[in-house]
Amino acid sequence: MATAEHSTDELFDEFLENRGHATEEPSWEESYNKKQCPDCGGLHENAATECSVCGWRP
Repeated sequence: MATAEHSTDELFDEFLENRGHATEEPSWEESYNKKQCPDCGGLHENAATECSVCGWRP
């Protein structure tokens, strides 16, 4: 049974991580001093808020 120390989200994240799934919030990656889309790999200026290639948003 779950203890009071762990929230439901933490337990769910642990369940997924134990099965090889990533549980981090998706965010921009960095490559050559530019933002890189984690979905398609498109490179963008640091001011970008949306991927102009696939439309991904953090």
